[in-house]
Amino acid sequence: MQAYQLVEWQQEPELREVEVPEPGPGEVLIKVGGAGACHSDLHVMEWPAGSLPYELPFTLGHENAGWIEAVGAGVTGWDVGAGVAVYDPWGCGRCRACRSTLETLCERRDEIGASGGGLGRDGGMAEYMLVPDSRLLVPLGDLDPRDAAPLSDAALTPYHAIKLALPKLVPGTSVLVIGVGGLGHMAVQLVRAVTPADVIAVDVDPAKLELAREVGATATVNAGEGAAEAVRELTGGHGVALVMDFVGADATMALAAATVASGGSVMVVGIAGGTLPLTFGTLPFDASIAHPYWGSRIELVEVLELARSGRIRAHVERFPLVRAPDAYRRMREGSLDGRAVITPNG
Repeated sequence: MQAYQLVEWQQEPELREVEVPEPGPGEVLIKVGGAGACHSDLHVMEWPAGSLPYELPFTLGHENAGWIEAVGAGVTGWDVGAGVAVYDPWGCGRCRACRSTLETLCERRDEIGASGGGLGRDGGMAEYMLVPDSRLLVPLGDLDPRDAAPLSDAALTPYHAIKLALPKLVPGTSVLVIGVGGLGHMAVQLVRAVTPADVIAVDVDPAKLELAREVGATATVNAGEGAAEAVRELTGGHGVALVMDFVGADATMALAAATVASGGSVMVVGIAGGTLPLTFGTLPFDASIAHPYWGSRIELVEVLELARSGRIRAHVERFPLVRAPDAYRRMREGSLDGRAVITPNG
């Protein structure tokens, strides 16, 4: 089968011919329907050797959904042909964090040497993907795997951030979404789906702001000079209860600090490498800043339920496996509408 693999650090991935894996005891083989292309993949490609504890080569793709092709010995309760989403942060499965289904915080991550499928282990940008344990699968129901794949990260990550701040999102509050890309357009929908808060979206691209309005943003603001003042004005001078920064650059983090309300939360999700000098007065009183990472398996169950009920929907642009390089090129250019999804099996 063909697989889109990272073979050398700081080099473009390659489409390679590899063997179809066979599931061993406890493992499940997935026929991949869709694998989302994430901006964090670009960072993985660009970082120098030694930045991550991953061994090369490995297949990219950490937002995956498909159909069960085969199961290994000891796997019960799963039928061949069933549609599933893959929970891709793969921890040890035994520590306190993993048993709470928050495998992103696995206490044995350093021993494992990988973060999951597509992040040190073979991911979903191939015709088939081997999942090491059936606990990492979540039923899709009637969702199409090619459209549902981004929900396992592009929706799960902002959902986790929203859940962390949920007690603050009461009637009369607002949420600021900075960056309306793959995660940002899902964040707008999720805030509207699970909270009474208004949503203000900020982006440099008018087309992205239009997308934000289409999926439920209450107001949009052009990024750049005057953005903080515009957000403050929209909130009656109070600021927002939650900022979700899906860029993570110096300018966006400064915007977050300038717009968060007293007692509010700033969630920096983007990994553009920005910094925010934190001194007395950088943030309003009782405001906090955090770096949320992905989410739990239980939260993925909740996200998929929101999708099945029609309350959220990923805007997807599909690419065959041979065009995976085009998807990442478009991502670098900022010309994608929503999320790029690689469909290895058509």
